Amino acid sequence: MTYRNGTYVAFNGMGTTNPTESDRKYYALLQKWGNEKSIDFKFNDSHKKTYSVYDTSSNETLKARLRERMRSSKNFLLVLSQNPQERGMLGWEIKEAVNTYKLPFIVCYTGPYERLNDPFAKKHFWTQALTECIATKELKAIHIPFKKSVIGDAISQFSIHKNNLNTPFHTYSASAYEVFEERDRKDIWSFLD
Repeated sequence: MTYRNGTYVAFNGMGTTNPTESDRKYYALLQKWGNEKSIDFKFNDSHKKTYSVYDTSSNETLKARLRERMRSSKNFLLVLSQNPQERGMLGWEIKEAVNTYKLPFIVCYTGPYERLNDPFAKKHFWTQALTECIATKELKAIHIPFKKSVIGDAISQFSIHKNNLNTPFHTYSASAYEVFEERDRKDIWSFLD
């Protein structure tokens, strides 16, 4: 049996291998935060736990690797930008994570958002698969802005091991956001020292 301790990250590749033209840049930023010793961000990347897959891999090979990564994941971090088109495997990944692996979702919205209190106000970000999983109420999720301290807390707090999400629409409280903002200020100063 696989120990499930990783975070599975999904994003819209937008049909390109150029990371600056897709949401891959947000995944790269998560990796950078995870590797930076001067800031507090723990990120156990499920994608590093299996063999690499390439754009030339067959769909079945790609799906087999992605299933293997989901089996070793404790949660699913979905990065959403204002381009809700599902390209590549994104729709399949969302449905597989919800229906087969029952992974709790951390839905991150990119943009200039400090706080996120109303997920419905951001539904223009949602992909078709996400919308369908929300409608069935099978998805268990917290919705957050793409902010380092908020993501770090959500990764550590919401997992299959703690199972503390029970609806598709959890959000953090105002007092939680105040704590995150204070952490971010401290990280900036420690980084500058």
